Amino acid sequence: MAELLELDCVVIGGGVVGLAIARELALAGREVVLLEAEPMIGSVTSSRNSEVIHAGLYYPTGSLKAELCVAGKHKLYDYCAARHIPHRRCGKLVVASNEAEVAYLEKLLQQANANAVDDCHLISGKELAGIEPAIRGYAALVSPSTGIIDSHGLMEAFSTDIEASGGHIILNSPVTTGRLSDGAVRLSVGGGDPVEIEARLVVNAAGLGAWSVSDAIDGLDPSTIPGRHYAKGCYFSLAGRAPASRLIYPVPEPGGLGVHLTIDLAGQPRFGPDVEWVDTIDYDVDPSRADKFYAAIRRYWPDLPDDALQPAYAGMRPKIVGPDGGGGGDFIIQGPGETGHSGYIALYGIESPGLTASLAIAERVARLAL
Repeated sequence: MAELLELDCVVIGGGVVGLAIARELALAGREVVLLEAEPMIGSVTSSRNSEVIHAGLYYPTGSLKAELCVAGKHKLYDYCAARHIPHRRCGKLVVASNEAEVAYLEKLLQQANANAVDDCHLISGKELAGIEPAIRGYAALVSPSTGIIDSHGLMEAFSTDIEASGGHIILNSPVTTGRLSDGAVRLSVGGGDPVEIEARLVVNAAGLGAWSVSDAIDGLDPSTIPGRHYAKGCYFSLAGRAPASRLIYPVPEPGGLGVHLTIDLAGQPRFGPDVEWVDTIDYDVDPSRADKFYAAIRRYWPDLPDDALQPAYAGMRPKIVGPDGGGGGDFIIQGPGETGHSGYIALYGIESPGLTASLAIAERVARLAL
């Protein structure tokens, strides 16, 4: 029989959001153990994204995505500066490729202002050509507070804070089953050293695996678990220099923000993600998807050379709304009132802008834990 450990707080999931939550709870004086199923922290969704610090333009006013993205952005820039985490406030352009799309930019500017993102403005196609000569468009929306970040450096800093505050990060530790009981949550943890845990508080921040964790917990009302959908996004790298110094985004598509140009901190350009609705998780990049990338990119960078794109990587976005519902959906952060148990908090649909919002999400979860 596996050993029984009695713990205060357990956070399930070692991605950027789980690490931020464990950090916040540890800084508040709670005894925290973080369980990560994989051999490394942040090796799933947190390492398969665009590494963008989002401004908070797109999300409906009053939604958790809007509130936590905007609050998280400010916290993240401050944290990066204080901890010397590599990042750059490079700015972003959302480009209208024709006159009809200008109406979307005007609506997006109104949405940004409503979300307290007050540094955006519109520029003409001529002004766009003046600041980014290789980029073509009828007009563009400028977002100065969008940036890029070393996500691995961020997660390492969160890990350091957790351990400096007395917390522990345990890798190769998948949660297999669980049970809700009076005042505690019982978990069975697999891996090389299986163990039974009884914790006063369990936070399910398992990202893509959050649904599976909740499904495996006896006593949790299944109606509290939302629908689950997977949106796969592929990225292609560019052989050569980036055509712009800022991030370049098209008008969004259902389920994502469109095939955009991002630049990492080393200056390496990449394009993506696209949107492919799938039923299972896989990270293969089909080289033939490049055909659609060329067409999408040439709407704003017409001089993209043939054969310049190379398959890079793919990520999976955990969504609570599928393609039939438009592919949107808000973050879901369930406190004890929603899960029906004083010691169980669950997060679902934590996709973009989850990295940007991570510190604000952590503060919200810590308040729910009180």
